[in-house]
Amino acid sequence: MPRPETRRRSSGRVTLSHVAEAAGVSPITASRALRGERGVADELVQRVKAAATQLGYVPDPAARALASQRSVQVPVLVPLLSNALFVDVLDAVHRILFPHGYQALIGVTHYDPDEEEQLLRTYLAHRPAGLLVTGFDRTESARQMIAASGVPCVHLMEMTSAPGVYCVGFSQQDAGHRITAHLLERSRRRVAFVAAQLDPRTMQRAEGYRRCLKEVGLYDPQLELLSPQPSSIRLGAELFEQMLRTQPDVDAIFFCNDDLAQGGLLAAQRLGIAVPGRVAVAGFNDLAGSDQMLPTLTTVRTPRSSIGEASARMLLALMRGEALEHNSVNLGFELTVREST
Repeated sequence: MPRPETRRRSSGRVTLSHVAEAAGVSPITASRALRGERGVADELVQRVKAAATQLGYVPDPAARALASQRSVQVPVLVPLLSNALFVDVLDAVHRILFPHGYQALIGVTHYDPDEEEQLLRTYLAHRPAGLLVTGFDRTESARQMIAASGVPCVHLMEMTSAPGVYCVGFSQQDAGHRITAHLLERSRRRVAFVAAQLDPRTMQRAEGYRRCLKEVGLYDPQLELLSPQPSSIRLGAELFEQMLRTQPDVDAIFFCNDDLAQGGLLAAQRLGIAVPGRVAVAGFNDLAGSDQMLPTLTTVRTPRSSIGEASARMLLALMRGEALEHNSVNLGFELTVREST
């Protein structure tokens, strides 16, 4: 085995050639051994791996992609990393892709279509193996880039019946309709909708809320409180107080996200407002802590991990050129009724 001070080329990087020389095999054999290809004797595989470990060899993904004409990188574009919803999705995507040799690259769009377009332009220039994007709200230039790239793409969190578009998610509008209907079933008649961030999925929930109330003749636009600020517990408390101050006859509030609803419950405790006696409170997404609130929070449980897993499996099939039975996979949602309603 060569001594550490003689093993490096001028750049300081240990190459596959160094590993092959140390193991006493050809670079091609060393490459096949490290990739786990069949047909390489176990004894040679062990020798090559031992040499790679001793030399501290790290494969060059750019060189590997150039040699094989196949990238192993999969950009995953999500709006925020501070939102536990997307952390769950990313964790599931990684767990599915990594064992198959693919690397998930995280891009954060901050709910900004222009920022997403810049990220797409950067990632697509490197010809990734596949692409995972959140929803369908993007610039026309971004849509054209994805279509023209030829890179397999799967959309997360939302549904569409558009031909040739692959997606995994659930109907945000149907979920908004269902939890509003639940509040009506609890004999609530002045049902408010309180939202923040106002991203496309939030507004789809709002459409479900409106549709449900219009069906029974109870929709009142004055019972909507929409804030462009980022969703948070603090903001939820502020919006709860504002809603009850301006619309004192409200008897139920559907918050677009659990962190807002958690803030509303904390504000109710501080102000001595009985939940659900005086006002029922419901959230969305069933985030951590919702089942520990006082009272426990009624919400919509969304299948974040399942969406990440199913979208990654769909993308794997597309990257392999396999035919899919369905372009669109609806994983549904679950109304989770607790004490707050």
